[in-house]
Amino acid sequence: METTEIILARGHKNILANHKTTLAITRDSQLSKRGDCIIAVSADKAVENLSHEFTQILCREKAKITILIEANEIGETINASGNPQLILSHPTDLVVRKSSHICSRTLAIQADKAACDLSRNLVERLRDPKQTVRIVMSAKI
Repeated sequence: METTEIILARGHKNILANHKTTLAITRDSQLSKRGDCIIAVSADKAVENLSHEFTQILCREKAKITILIEANEIGETINASGNPQLILSHPTDLVVRKSSHICSRTLAIQADKAACDLSRNLVERLRDPKQTVRIVMSAKI
């Protein structure tokens, strides 16, 4: 079983992408420099908006998720795991974690990359407020 979700978001001048254990996407349009895990703003979905089919797969034992982040022909892939304990109820955020910590914002855990691991070429694109960011997420078991 496999299903895909696509999220559209924007870049922002304050994106730093230097957090060592997480990366986040938010529906909020504003960002301070304290949000060093945030890689895109003004997203059209948060974890609570994901399809029932997608969350059903993501919340299964041994679920895997592949997240492709694209900005103007530069892309980066992150691999992570789902978990039956995922809550997926936050109204504004999606967070991918290298750790196994789960809260309402958590989309995936045990990721192979955090914000600091993204290529600096991609991060430069993500700092452009006019940049459309496309996030393609595929969940499978």
